[in-house]
Amino acid sequence: MTAKIKVLQVIPKLGYGGAETGCYDIAHYLAEKECSSFIATSGGQLLKYVKKNKVKIFRLPVHSKNPILIILNSIILTFLILINKINIVHARSRAPAWSCYIACFITRANFVTTFHGTYNFKNNFKKIYNSVMLKSNLTIAGSNFIFNHISEKYAEYLNKKKKLRVIFRGINIEYYNQKNISILKQEKLRKEWNLEPNKFTILMPGRLTAWKGQEKLIEALNILIEDYNTTNFQAIILGSDQGRKVYKKKLIDLIQRYRLGPKIKFFEHCKEMPLAYSLSDVVVSASTKPEAFGRVSVEAQAMGKPIIASDLGGSKETILKGKSGFLYKYDDPRQLAKNLNNIIELDEVSLHSMGNEGRKNISKKFDVEAMCDSTLREYKKLLNIK
Repeated sequence: MTAKIKVLQVIPKLGYGGAETGCYDIAHYLAEKECSSFIATSGGQLLKYVKKNKVKIFRLPVHSKNPILIILNSIILTFLILINKINIVHARSRAPAWSCYIACFITRANFVTTFHGTYNFKNNFKKIYNSVMLKSNLTIAGSNFIFNHISEKYAEYLNKKKKLRVIFRGINIEYYNQKNISILKQEKLRKEWNLEPNKFTILMPGRLTAWKGQEKLIEALNILIEDYNTTNFQAIILGSDQGRKVYKKKLIDLIQRYRLGPKIKFFEHCKEMPLAYSLSDVVVSASTKPEAFGRVSVEAQAMGKPIIASDLGGSKETILKGKSGFLYKYDDPRQLAKNLNNIIELDEVSLHSMGNEGRKNISKKFDVEAMCDSTLREYKKLLNIK
């Protein structure tokens, strides 16, 4: 019966973010279940890994917010839906969602959206623009935090005839698995990054932007030395500045002011993130705004690494406080420093135990297979397929 299911996912770019990898995972899962699977996107680094014999790609400028292009995209999508007999269109961002909404209205295909972020607004026009994500037959929230955000901020756009459903995002727990790490690759990366093997390693992944909280980590590391006299550590800030040269300079100036230069290293990217996690002793997610899901927290736990995260958004749902990691008040670097010190003082057995708790937590609740299976079940309900 799954052969009747023909799904087109529409996403601006197929990069390495949470929304993009979720799109990629579901596209291939559908193909494995003998559903017809399509993706419309403008491009992206992940595109080269798509198995073209299983998933058909349409290259369209769906990343654009230009009203003319949105209308043009809706016309093209309408023809693609009709020609390929697509019965479910799943939009993963607001601009393409408007094109999908129009195309689904014309073709009567089922319209599905995933609310990947908080999509905040400062005026009614922006709120109306965001509301397209709730014009679908099914709106998927990636966490309870996002579900509550939608219920509170967009109550007037909720329709009892249309479904709002939480499907937790998932990750590939076999890819993020310490047991599958190549020792040779690990040592090669350790040398490339010039890491000292006997120092406690703190990893903070995430693009360089103010709300990701790199400043908070730097301040916390200074407090770690001044208040706790803890010095046997090295920190990795892993992420691209994406052109934010001023912000990166601000971080470097802060490091110099605290004389932390020898202890903190910047790297723009790592092709295999499990390798980066494998070199760490603890992972930090210091976001000062709520993460919709908190992928870093989930990946770290899957890799068996203790996680320290700010007490905002999705991380509050994915971390077992005191068991797989710690939460701290998002604007308090002193509390972050205290938690870092607590982790550093743990013995090997306790550190390993915390990592095991994290791995079990993610395997049980946030496996990509569970996410894909739940999504497919929702597709079947829309099409009245058992």
